[in-house]
Amino acid sequence: MDGQNRKDVYPGLEVGIILKKDQRSGNVTYGIVKDLLTSSSFHSRGIKVRLDDGQVGRVCEIVED
Repeated sequence: MDGQNRKDVYPGLEVGIILKKDQRSGNVTYGIVKDLLTSSSFHSRGIKVRLDDGQVGRVCEIVED
């Protein structure tokens, strides 16, 4: 899953996000979702989330257990 649909992303989920500063390089940061910041049900670049450690970015991948 790529994290473009809001229904697939929820607090407590482990995800990979791309931070604003890493958009050009594509570096992925991993963590646990704390808050969903995108209110629409779909976003082409990924749902924006806040991780437990406070970092904010768009979900690029959902880590499968």
